[in-house]
Amino acid sequence: MPFVNLSDHYIMHMYESIRDQVRADARSGIVLMGEPAKARAEELHREIERRGLYCLLIEWPEENSKTC
Repeated sequence: MPFVNLSDHYIMHMYESIRDQVRADARSGIVLMGEPAKARAEELHREIERRGLYCLLIEWPEENSKTC
C-alpha cells in the first residue's frame, strides 16, 4: 500500500489539491489534469474510503475540452 505511512490529513490534502487543479482547468477550458491525475485521484479516494474518511468525488470536466 503506497499510502500506509501517510496521515489522514495528508491523504485528504493530496485529493483536494487534485480537485483544486481540476476546477482551475474547468475555468480555463484547458485540461492539464489528464488520465494520470484521474487515476491518482481514484487511488486516493479508495484510500480515503478504506480509512473511513469522507470526501466528495471530483467532478471531472467534459471530454470535449481542449487538452495540452
